[in-house]
Amino acid sequence: MNTFPEADKPAKPSIFKRALALLVIIAVVALALKLAIGLIIGIFWVVVAVAAIVAVLWALKTLL
Repeated sequence: MNTFPEADKPAKPSIFKRALALLVIIAVVALALKLAIGLIIGIFWVVVAVAAIVAVLWALKTLL
């Protein structure tokens, strides 16, 4: 029988380590969101450029 039950439980990290871990998670989530939004905006501009090229080609075909 163990007379020290607290010895079996792992110690909780300090408040500082927990706050630092939370800041790291927030930073990674913010970076992931920034990358995802950047990718979506990049795809949007490629679609806009392709649509503009198609529109110019259609206009030239119609006029000539």
